[in-house]
Amino acid sequence: MLKFERMTKDKNRTLKIGFPSGSLQEATFKLFDRAGYNIRLPSRSYEPDINDVELTGLMFRAQEIAHYVERGVLDVGITGHDWIEEWEADVERIGELRYSKATSNPLRWVIAVPEDSPIQTVQDLQGKTIASELVGVTRRFLASRGVSANVEFSWGTTEVKAGIPGVADAIVDGTETGSSLRANRLRIVEVILESTTQFIANKASWADDWKRQKARNLHTLLLGALEAESKVGLKMNVPRLQLDALMKILPALNTPTVSNQADDAWVAVEIIADESIVRDLIPQLKRNGAEGIIEYPLNKEVY
Repeated sequence: MLKFERMTKDKNRTLKIGFPSGSLQEATFKLFDRAGYNIRLPSRSYEPDINDVELTGLMFRAQEIAHYVERGVLDVGITGHDWIEEWEADVERIGELRYSKATSNPLRWVIAVPEDSPIQTVQDLQGKTIASELVGVTRRFLASRGVSANVEFSWGTTEVKAGIPGVADAIVDGTETGSSLRANRLRIVEVILESTTQFIANKASWADDWKRQKARNLHTLLLGALEAESKVGLKMNVPRLQLDALMKILPALNTPTVSNQADDAWVAVEIIADESIVRDLIPQLKRNGAEGIIEYPLNKEVY
């Protein structure tokens, strides 16, 4: 009876999380899946189903999430540092989640102009027109440099607007790799902001002990999933007489785990290694006496 009452009580306590729709949605759902949370978004719905009765969710554009977290529509949310700054949102930053739609590199918001533009420095933007989706950040950056310019909101495809007569002399756009800028023959004048994905909380929700602990637990699991993304585990059997030689070539998170076997002549060794080196490592292990080598994927690696 006590166990049933506890479960019922827990079901009445929920943390409402804002998930980014659009380009980050797939990467976010995959990250949660590796952390142990299965998320399914029914067709034409903005309320995902989550296999945790203590979590509910809503889908919003990443650009909006900081605003809704600050207002208390959401307890926690996943959005970029850029959009927190754009809204100047008063939220609690639980921590960074370094992932994105393309790479793990920060998103750079840059001032860019056509390759043949006479604009060379930020000061050359005085009196010019700039197209930007990040209007507030752009205006504050220019003001910090003593530059007065006309910053207009861009509804997308910002990179094609640079240099079009009567549209924009320059743009502010976000880039991870720079490929889109190069494809549109644009050059960077200056980086105004670097942004990574952030896990944030409403201030009142963060003051609630249960919600704060639930959010912290979730962040820990998501970080663990990110840490494990590029790593694998290796298990192998090693002749005890070969162990010292083999240990010299073994990478590991800390120290390889070595366990005795029923046959005293052998030991079992287990390590965690970067997936990128395993294809070269396994033949070396085999040449140094390892047998029964097993490679397995990791879901989470928690420090």
